[in-house]
Amino acid sequence: MPPSPPNLAVLLSGSGRTLQNFVDQIAAGQLNARIPLVIGSKPNLLGLKRAADAHLPNFVVDRKSFDSPDAFSKQIFSLCDDAAVDLVCLAGWLCLLPIPDRYLNRIMNIHPALLPSFGGHGMFGHHVHNAVLQHGCKVSGCTVHFVDNTYDTGPIILQRPCPVLDTDTPDTLAARVFAEEQLAYPDAIRRFAAGRLKVEGRRVFTAEK
Repeated sequence: MPPSPPNLAVLLSGSGRTLQNFVDQIAAGQLNARIPLVIGSKPNLLGLKRAADAHLPNFVVDRKSFDSPDAFSKQIFSLCDDAAVDLVCLAGWLCLLPIPDRYLNRIMNIHPALLPSFGGHGMFGHHVHNAVLQHGCKVSGCTVHFVDNTYDTGPIILQRPCPVLDTDTPDTLAARVFAEEQLAYPDAIRRFAAGRLKVEGRRVFTAEK
């Protein structure tokens, strides 16, 4: 079990809304965690500006600068090792990331749909919400899962549903789903920090407090 509060590495490829949620919840005393490391997958991301504004150590590890996924992964997890990271949190991270054995079940991601539906390569952001609406779904939501070596297939930790309204657009649905994400991801981190998560095959069990 990691020490409390856990050290989080936040990996992002975009605006950093999820990072901001973590920062706000930590400041409000609702999430007992530290963020000693933020990594962006390319330069000039809004998420990196958010990290700098919050005085969080932040680095660019540009996928285009590496010849192979393995070399890319090695650099990222070297930074995580140096920062004594307990848990890696993908927060709008769009790069496939080979996982070293020492980080097995120590990497989480959040997906803006109820996996295993609407996941996989290319299914991120508004692509997901468009697909949900086009399929006529009545319920959507978000999924927090441990990360494996493919897109969106790791063991599911928790899910939070929300309704899909007849009047929804991708933007309105995205806002409703993100409101659930703001609750779900910190909840999963708290469970991890308390040592309550047990992985058995593809299933994740949460022990009672």
